[in-house]
Amino acid sequence: MKLNERSLAFYATCDSPADNSGFLYKRGERHTAYHRRWFVLKGNMLFYFEERDSREPVGVIVLEGCNVELCDSAEAFAFAIRFGGTKSRTYVLAAESQAAMESWVKSLSRASFDYMRLVVRELEKQLQEMRWGLAGGCGGSREPPGPWKPKPSGMEQSRERLPAPPAILPKENGCAVWNNALGAARPPDTSGCGGHDEEESPRPPPLPPRRRVSNGEAASTGAVAESPSTFCRLHEQYSREVARLRQDWQQRQRGPRP
Repeated sequence: MKLNERSLAFYATCDSPADNSGFLYKRGERHTAYHRRWFVLKGNMLFYFEERDSREPVGVIVLEGCNVELCDSAEAFAFAIRFGGTKSRTYVLAAESQAAMESWVKSLSRASFDYMRLVVRELEKQLQEMRWGLAGGCGGSREPPGPWKPKPSGMEQSRERLPAPPAILPKENGCAVWNNALGAARPPDTSGCGGHDEEESPRPPPLPPRRRVSNGEAASTGAVAESPSTFCRLHEQYSREVARLRQDWQQRQRGPRP
């Protein structure tokens, strides 16, 4: 693995928050002596410095494909970071107290991306189980939970529940009427009011009975339609009658002339 030293040095000393930090005793690779170093854990990278105020780290340990476990050593509170492979190095570290050792072992065991991947999968599984439980408790679908889908809005739900209108609407008295093609095979509603069917979808109210026109009314209607000046003549006749009655009333109010 190739790493940029300047980028690592900047990342180790920048102001980004560290997951853990503190002094640990590190055993040398060639010599078994322990050296006190300042360790900083950021993500899956464990940096160690000679002193706490050092500007650059002495080394870095990439915590991928490794196991953190306790080990027997001359130093108390010792633990090891072991990597897979025959030629891989094992890092032996020792804390200053039992609490510090437990804190470092826990934080180092959770630093790898493999661990984060397992945590994300477990959380996704718990979330699906919670959705499955809520759906079963509310009387919803009994199918196993699948990928998350957005709930349709109220307008989309109403569109899905309304029946599709026919291609050509039937007409009655020259006007188009609503004839539910899906419910044509069902018996008509004799209750006299519009209700809901078994699927709770609204049904249109029943149509009023057709009014049949008699021959006399048709003849009178045709006569009026044929003479458009009839209204004008009637208006003039009644206006003259009203004017005459008004004049007689005014004369009676004035009384007889001397």
